[in-house]
Amino acid sequence: MLSHGGDKKQIHELIIEIVKVLSNIACRCNMRRKPKERIMLKILGLGNALVDVLTVLDSDDLLQKLSYPKGSMQLVGKEQSVELQNAIHDRERFFVTGGSASNTIAGLAKLGVSCGFIGKVGEDEEGSFFGRDMKSCGVEPFLIKSDLPTGVCVSLISPDSERTMITYLGAACELQSVDLKLSQFQGYDLFHIEGYLVQNYDLIETALKLAKEAGLKISLDLASYNVVEDNLEFLHRITSEYVDIIFANEEEAKSFTGLAPNEAADLLAEKYCEIAVVKKGKDGSIIRRGEEVYEVLPLKGVEAVDTTGAGDLYASGFLCGYSNGHSLKYCGELGALVSGNIVQVVGTKMDEIRWNAIRAESCVD
Repeated sequence: MLSHGGDKKQIHELIIEIVKVLSNIACRCNMRRKPKERIMLKILGLGNALVDVLTVLDSDDLLQKLSYPKGSMQLVGKEQSVELQNAIHDRERFFVTGGSASNTIAGLAKLGVSCGFIGKVGEDEEGSFFGRDMKSCGVEPFLIKSDLPTGVCVSLISPDSERTMITYLGAACELQSVDLKLSQFQGYDLFHIEGYLVQNYDLIETALKLAKEAGLKISLDLASYNVVEDNLEFLHRITSEYVDIIFANEEEAKSFTGLAPNEAADLLAEKYCEIAVVKKGKDGSIIRRGEEVYEVLPLKGVEAVDTTGAGDLYASGFLCGYSNGHSLKYCGELGALVSGNIVQVVGTKMDEIRWNAIRAESCVD
């Protein structure tokens, strides 16, 4: 019962509380709302088929000792890869399938999107493990075999959760343009490719041409700031000629444009592609398409233990929303939801309990 003297004040306060509750419900419903018409695009990925070896460092001393810039991705030869693995042999290590595009595709499959992946592996146990793992996620793998060993990416996780990746490409670097056929792209609607493939210009451009010939939309993840810096002119050209959606973190966006995140998103969407997504870490992300601009906040209450794969899984969430015809804001929110979960575990794989929670939160089925 409301007291007689305070009726108006209490009613006013009650109305404010009701408005707050309804506002929160509306926000949740917006995240959960499905589009009126489900598009259900099929997505094909192309990237380095790698097995990831992850280890958590108690300091950055090893990075300094081996002269690996913190937060970078370094390509090394077999001898350097063996040296590094020997250096971490006594530490706790985790083995999972990896590679930027394969992480994104595996995440998409976990979210219910029909996916395929093209890569190259060795005739070894690591190659067999990669194929089995992709199938277990629901991905249709198109794996070409090589005489070289399957590629390995060692991910060194610093105490502040930043990761430094040292990659021996092995069989992955033997993936060539002649391995690609138009038939591999047919039946899909969107093609996702990783910037790490930039070591082979002919491979990337052939893949992009085949994707366009098959009528696919194209998304590109810029991969790493040093990859962008070393291949800037080529990346500028192929992005403006072929790419519809670009994913970049703030360092990659700055390397690509020379600008801060928001201004970089503006330039990317105006000059290079239809949709620009710039991820700003703890500050969320910004999405730009034409006159549409959305600032998306990161998942709240998250304590990151490992940022490995955060960008890859953000792309999973975003492209899942896109493939289902959702708004760009929803796509970004789903990207934030998935990436906010992956940083809470070591590595790029989450258990089914966490995936079930993600699917329930987003109403992905």
